[in-house]
Amino acid sequence: MECRLGCGACCIAPSISSAIPGMPKGKPAGVRCVQLNEQNLCKIFGKPERPAVCSQFKACPSLCGQTSQQALDNITELESMT
Repeated sequence: MECRLGCGACCIAPSISSAIPGMPKGKPAGVRCVQLNEQNLCKIFGKPERPAVCSQFKACPSLCGQTSQQALDNITELESMT
């Protein structure tokens, strides 16, 4: 499955412990990544400074659902379970 352009759920819902440009200590769950632009697109997509955890994320129907809100809800629920 290809990511839904403008979704951004994977850049908001999970915590990220890796350093992100502008967020040297990573980001807590539920906090919007500073690298997510107004259109919910990653400003560092494809660049070497993008954290490996972000590059390794693969969208899938069971996680991303049918809408961006479903993706946000699903990732938030998984985050709360870990």
